[in-house]
Amino acid sequence: MRIVGIMLAAGAARRFGGAKLLAAIPDALPGIRAGTGVATATAMHLASAMHLAPALTEVVAVLRPGDDALAAALAAIPLRIVECARAGDGMGASLACGVGATSDADGWVVALADMPWVSAPTIAAVAAALAAGEDIAAPAYRGVRGHPVGFARRHGAALAALSADAGARDIIAAHRDHVAIIGVDDAGILRDVDTPADLGRA
Repeated sequence: MRIVGIMLAAGAARRFGGAKLLAAIPDALPGIRAGTGVATATAMHLASAMHLAPALTEVVAVLRPGDDALAAALAAIPLRIVECARAGDGMGASLACGVGATSDADGWVVALADMPWVSAPTIAAVAAALAAGEDIAAPAYRGVRGHPVGFARRHGAALAALSADAGARDIIAAHRDHVAIIGVDDAGILRDVDTPADLGRA
């Protein structure tokens, strides 16, 4: 069983005003110092999850071509960078690039780079659900579904064919009866960074 974590980090961050993924988180997280960049913190959680879920064997970060600053920020983390020439088409295109670059995987845990508060144990729980045979898996906090979302291998072709900005939303909707919900005590699954104010809003 080989599950890959895919971190989508190729957005333009227009609402933030640019360079969102390099912005510093204001408070320390488990194993991560305050001042760490948003995407770096997310990637560190994904890398840590590999120690908690044996089936999670690789992390891939999908970046825009030429995003040298973000690539440098991620250089010390055990992950592989995939540049997506179609990143401008939206999140779906970036996800397709990540899945296409790891087409031999048995499943994928799809994480958003602007969600640095999602804990490593939560990511590991999603990967473990896929390893146990679930079709699609997602965490929920107090009954509200969040990220990351895991997909079994049978969804690989559909994920690799995505091209718009909706991401995998339609795939999840089409298979809603096969989504395994994992209850977690992790409010971070619902918290992302869209604007600078979001960095300090708990």
